[in-house]
Amino acid sequence: MTQLDPAAGDSRSMRERMLAGDLYRGADPELEAEMRQAMVLTKAFNDSDPTDPARRRELLEQLLGSIGEDVEIRPPLHVDYGSHLHVGARTFVNFGLMALDVATIRIGEDVLMGPNVQLLTPTHPIDPEPRRAKWEAALPITIGDNVWIGGMAVICPGVTIGANSVIGAGAVVTRDIPADVVAVGNPARVVRSVHGT
Repeated sequence: MTQLDPAAGDSRSMRERMLAGDLYRGADPELEAEMRQAMVLTKAFNDSDPTDPARRRELLEQLLGSIGEDVEIRPPLHVDYGSHLHVGARTFVNFGLMALDVATIRIGEDVLMGPNVQLLTPTHPIDPEPRRAKWEAALPITIGDNVWIGGMAVICPGVTIGANSVIGAGAVVTRDIPADVVAVGNPARVVRSVHGT
C-alpha cells in the first residue's frame, strides 16, 4: 500500500470502500451515476407542488434509504446519495437540510430539525498528499429519538446524539452527545440536563 494509493492490492470497488468507511475516490463511474440519480430525484422533490403531499412522499420514498410514517421534510433538501439517509416516523425537518450521506445517516423518530441544519459525514485526510490525490472517507451520523436540533446546527462526521437531547441553534457538534442533555456552542458542549439540572 502506497501513501498515494491506499487501494493498491484491494479488489473492492470504490463504493465498497466508501461504505466500509475506508479511503475512496468519489470520481468513480458507479458513484457518480448514483449521485446523478439522487440529483434528479432531489430536484424533483425541491420543485414539487406543496399542495401535492402524496407526490412529495413518493419522491422521498424513491430517494431515501427509508422513511417512516408522518414525516415532513420541507424543501429544499440537499443530499449526496439519499439512499444512505434514514428518517424515522413523525420526524419534522424544516427548510434547507443538507445531509451529505456518504456514510449512513440515521435520524430517529419524533426528531425536530430547524432550518439549514447540516449533517456532514465526509472526511478528508489531514496529510496533504492523499488529500491532493482526491482520497476521502466518511463516518456515520446517528440522531436518537425525540432529539431537537436548532437551526443552522452542524453535526460532524462520526457523531451520535442520544435520545431526547437538544442541540442549540448554530452549534457545531464535533463529538458524541449523551441522551437527555442540552448542548450548545462551537464546539458544542453539554450545559445542562433536559430535566433542568
